[in-house]
Amino acid sequence: MIAITRMNSGDADFNARLDALLAFEATQDDTVDKTVAAILADVRARGDEALVDYTRRFDRLTVEAMTALEIPPRVLRQALADLPPPQRVALETAAARVRDYHQRQRQSSWQYEDDAADMRGTMLGQKVTPLDRVGLYVPGGKASYPSSVLMNAIPARVAGVRELIMVVPTPNGERNPLVLAAAALAGVDRVFTLGGAQAIGALAYGTQTVPKVDKIVGPGNAYVAAAKRRVYGIVGIDMVAGPSEILIICDGQTNPDWVAMDLFSQAEHDELAQSILLCPDAAYLDRVAQAIDTLLPEMPRRAVISAALENRGALIQVRDLDDACAIANRIAPEHLELSVADADAWVTRIRHAGAIFIGRYSSESLGDYCAGPNHVLPTSGSARFSSPLGVYDFQKRSSLIRVSPAGANTLGRVAAILAKGEGLPAHARSAEYRLED
Repeated sequence: MIAITRMNSGDADFNARLDALLAFEATQDDTVDKTVAAILADVRARGDEALVDYTRRFDRLTVEAMTALEIPPRVLRQALADLPPPQRVALETAAARVRDYHQRQRQSSWQYEDDAADMRGTMLGQKVTPLDRVGLYVPGGKASYPSSVLMNAIPARVAGVRELIMVVPTPNGERNPLVLAAAALAGVDRVFTLGGAQAIGALAYGTQTVPKVDKIVGPGNAYVAAAKRRVYGIVGIDMVAGPSEILIICDGQTNPDWVAMDLFSQAEHDELAQSILLCPDAAYLDRVAQAIDTLLPEMPRRAVISAALENRGALIQVRDLDDACAIANRIAPEHLELSVADADAWVTRIRHAGAIFIGRYSSESLGDYCAGPNHVLPTSGSARFSSPLGVYDFQKRSSLIRVSPAGANTLGRVAAILAKGEGLPAHARSAEYRLED
């Protein structure tokens, strides 16, 4: 039997126990950070030569030059063409749904004329432009994620990004055809078989072969996360994601096998993933616990699931669904399932969640692949202040300010007063030069 934590929100020590369950040390390990710092410095100094060396060392590939580490576009197209029909249809269906959803996120430039009598001819506005070049990191090794290619590349394309550079490690030379096919389908321009901190360094600094990008997106291991932290400011990054999370609020009426498998869906990512169930019915929690024990032996990744559930999972009895929503807002989970009757009515009670799955049939797994919204979501409670990856992450805004002579006369007096108050006389005089008198 799985020794998953059981809690009751009415217990005196509940808050302390919940805090301990949620605690995740996001601070980078010093050893990892020092290793990453050295790798980044080496890539910055030696460029392609360093990338070839690290690929030999970490991915166990016999390569002599960077030309061996770039996958030609024709290979990507062939990977797509060679997919078994069911896989190709599934990939194309997912891509179409992701594209349709994200097209609705596009922002537009706007401007307006200031219609005050003393401001005639003054225009203010906002100009929206896409990033020029984006780097996409796609994990390889233990698992490969074609869905991550779609979720990162398609919003960038919808935003109008001119060039998309993808890096993906291929340990022992193993290339995942679905990943390559997804790159072709999503319109990735160049693909390099690079991974780890060295790939992040290549994208951030540029080398003789790998072009420098403006922003790096995509998940990775601890070394990738540490590298993204270090290069932030030189380039933009999407986020530094923690372990995957799912929180399910259930009224006790959903098939317990469904709920158990939904808990598994995140637990199977890695041993640090977090799966939590909130329900007011203690007997139902017992049924889910039994379903977990029944279903786990048939899961190929049962060792990972078991470790995750025992380390960071929980079945929590709450007073009622109001209590469950309050706890959910405190946790601010990456994925939140509302597996309850009249689920739409409870959505208004949720303030903090990366993605909200409404109703018993809305499994989190659909969001991972083909529902349409992005599966790159804030973790570790950052849904309190962060949003899912989207088109807006690949666009930037410039303010537009055109001031007429009349407007300069009015605004100049205001600016001069404030500038003098801040002790910045050149600011004041710059504004005063344009006054009519």
